[in-house]
Amino acid sequence: MKPRLIGLLSLALVVTTALVAQGQGDGQRAGGPEGQRGAAPPRPKRAVIVTGENSFNGHVWKDTSAEIKNILDAGKDFQDVVIQPDPNFIASDEFLTFDVAIFDFRNQNPLAQEEKVEANLLKFLDTANKGLVTVHWANGAFPYWPEFVNIVGRAQQSVHDRRGPFTVKIVNPNHPITRDMKDYETNDELFWDTKLGNRTITPVAVATSNVHFADFPMALELQYNRARVFNTTMGHDVKALKVPGTADLIRRGTAWAAAILK
Repeated sequence: MKPRLIGLLSLALVVTTALVAQGQGDGQRAGGPEGQRGAAPPRPKRAVIVTGENSFNGHVWKDTSAEIKNILDAGKDFQDVVIQPDPNFIASDEFLTFDVAIFDFRNQNPLAQEEKVEANLLKFLDTANKGLVTVHWANGAFPYWPEFVNIVGRAQQSVHDRRGPFTVKIVNPNHPITRDMKDYETNDELFWDTKLGNRTITPVAVATSNVHFADFPMALELQYNRARVFNTTMGHDVKALKVPGTADLIRRGTAWAAAILK
């Protein structure tokens, strides 16, 4: 082999060896204690409680919404929990910035910005990792909008068991919402007069009606488009919301809807 060719091959070998060594050193530095970086922490989640209207005087939204906020604040799953006392807020661009919306209202008649509200809610529910929660008769909001019952799975109409004590039975103990929860006693309204939607629901808690002597969902979940929906028929008033089991269901259900619990 000619001396010139031998020299060129030797130079190439030296350069290649140096580059490999440099790459290994960079990798060691990146993986070592000084250069090692963990995964970025998840973005803090934000929740909005939409309230401000009820078609039944016995539902005092100012009190129940404040208690729902107390429940979520105590859970520390969310960076912010905001109360918006006007359902027309759903029509705003700001509504779309939240990760989960909790509805605590029931409007008998169309809202002032009804078309924008419906369109924006559908847009919200077609966004990945968004969630919706309905508490008590909020699953019967928008009674004139046929699609809403499909969104919430089941929508209360008008009649129910007389307010009183009953046992809430956990029927899906392996679900993230109810994992390790036990049956508990509450004092609330037991809803059963519900209109059924066209989506598959997963009940996670039920109770036995004293009128029909059958079990009805007290808490359920479903998927609507790209969003998670949690629907609990309990929470008639602050007394009902302060029952630890119900408060825990609402906290866990909201965290699940926001894709925090998986």
